[in-house]
Amino acid sequence: MLNKYPLWKYLLILFVLVMGVIYALPNLYPDDPALQLSTKKVTTTIDERVLAKAERALSQANIQLKSSSFTSNNATLRFNSGIDQLAAKPVVAAALGDDFVTALNLVPTTPGWLQGLGAGPAKLGLDLRGGVHFLLEVDTPAALSQRMDVVASEMKSLLRQERIRYRNVSVDEGILAIRFLKAEDLERAETVLDDTYPDFLYGTREEKGSYYLTAEYSEAEKKEIEAYALEQNLTTLRNRVNELGVAEPLVQRQGSNRIVVELPGIQDTAQAKRIIGATANLEFRLEALIDENDVEVLSFRNGTGRTARLERDLIITGNNVSDANSSFDENGMPQVNISLDSQGGNQMTKVTRTSVGRSMAVVFIEHKSRTRFVEKNGKVEEVRQPYSERGIISLATIQTTLGNAFRITGLDSPRESSELALLLRAGALAAPIYFVEERTIGPSLGEENIRLGVVSAQIGLFVVMLFMLVYYRVFGIFANLSLIVNIVLLMAFMSLLGATLTLPGIAGIVLTMGMAVDANVLIFSRIKEELAAGLPSQQAIHSGFNRAFTTILDANITTLLVAIILFAVGTGSVKGFAVTLSIGIITSMFTAILVTRAQVNLVYGSKKNGRLFI
Repeated sequence: MLNKYPLWKYLLILFVLVMGVIYALPNLYPDDPALQLSTKKVTTTIDERVLAKAERALSQANIQLKSSSFTSNNATLRFNSGIDQLAAKPVVAAALGDDFVTALNLVPTTPGWLQGLGAGPAKLGLDLRGGVHFLLEVDTPAALSQRMDVVASEMKSLLRQERIRYRNVSVDEGILAIRFLKAEDLERAETVLDDTYPDFLYGTREEKGSYYLTAEYSEAEKKEIEAYALEQNLTTLRNRVNELGVAEPLVQRQGSNRIVVELPGIQDTAQAKRIIGATANLEFRLEALIDENDVEVLSFRNGTGRTARLERDLIITGNNVSDANSSFDENGMPQVNISLDSQGGNQMTKVTRTSVGRSMAVVFIEHKSRTRFVEKNGKVEEVRQPYSERGIISLATIQTTLGNAFRITGLDSPRESSELALLLRAGALAAPIYFVEERTIGPSLGEENIRLGVVSAQIGLFVVMLFMLVYYRVFGIFANLSLIVNIVLLMAFMSLLGATLTLPGIAGIVLTMGMAVDANVLIFSRIKEELAAGLPSQQAIHSGFNRAFTTILDANITTLLVAIILFAVGTGSVKGFAVTLSIGIITSMFTAILVTRAQVNLVYGSKKNGRLFI
């Protein structure tokens, strides 16, 4: 028979259809916006009293609560909309106090049997859920400068250990210069440093009776350091975003030195910028002795005007911190409890063992930038001038040898201690970052985008199905059923792949509807031509599907290639469009050729040549 499928093809189509329905079903159960409550202290628990206190505060604020649940470690408050969720967060946080953490979250409503199969709804993009979008630029040259400063401190320590006399060490525009008074000291230093730091390119010169040893990284090494700084910043930003408790955040690289951060559900841009953009770090230094010359004078951050003379050599930095949490000391003042990694702990023990009775300072360093506008060649250009602010948090006497754990006091407020602990836990940025662009999308706009997107898809589906039904009659019914299957499979793939659905992505779905029936139009038109040429109906169906296949394949492959290119080089909304378009092309090929053909075969395959309603 010309128009008969073997049994395995029908079973394959049925299997794909069933799997598509299963994995598309969770999209009918969208996640509930919720607040996740947890405790800051192990000794504190969440019970019915705590939950009742939160519910009472929400009721007084006229915020409707959908449902609530709790365990000994956390509680979940569900809301009907993202607007209610955002309004509830400050209310609940104020009611419960500082002993509890209130974080935005999304709680799945998918039935358990679907979750057991690994099925879940498609993720919604920022334009559909609301939130903030940041475009950050990484100052990669600053990473090289910071690395050189650290190496300069290490080299000075090494030269002192080897008892090689030098006058001073300076770093200027990526070149480290060490000044000596004797040529033999320079030769010894070059031998020692070359063995310890083989990655540098060394040079020597004599100037005004002094001898200079210069060191700088090769171009390949510079690029490697800058690439590492970008990757390290990506990791640090992801850690910081996770600390904020944002559901389904996006942190990804864009271009050679930029990073995109999207935080769905966040509306407080000031807090997000303060946490994400903080390029703060800590340095632990000893207070300088009276007879020392190579010192740095720094002021205290509390604004008292008090200063202290500190050694330029570092004991450790914030990069050696493995864990940090905020608490209060015995006087009720905020403090940060620090835990160091093995390298930092060993270095701290080594230095403090011989420094008992001396004072150790904790220096807070924050990298910032000033922006000014200058006119060049008739155009106004933005010029960014980076600078660093250094201030002493605390200066305390070392009473005994310190190890892997100690505490920092002298902080101004609980918020400062909490944010400092967060930054130390998440890690320091390897290079300063600057905000190039920021956008805020309100939750109400996101919900409106979803409503309008769904309406546009419904209108598009209705118009396409009506046209196919009127123009192709029975065959139009086949095409419409295939179109519905195509949409189900598309949503199933979106959910399975964890792809993000955006507003342009909805436009891609609408376009896919037209492309899906476009293949059927080619097939049906070919069948009509064969019938007009006098072929019997069975041969016309067979010829129509076979001869139109090559045209359909060529058209869809070229479109798929364009979609792949859009996804590879595009960003943001362009990627969202490319994702749904590419998935839609694959599913439409399957439905237009196999599913439609199966329906035609089932209805007309067993009939003798007769009239076709097309």
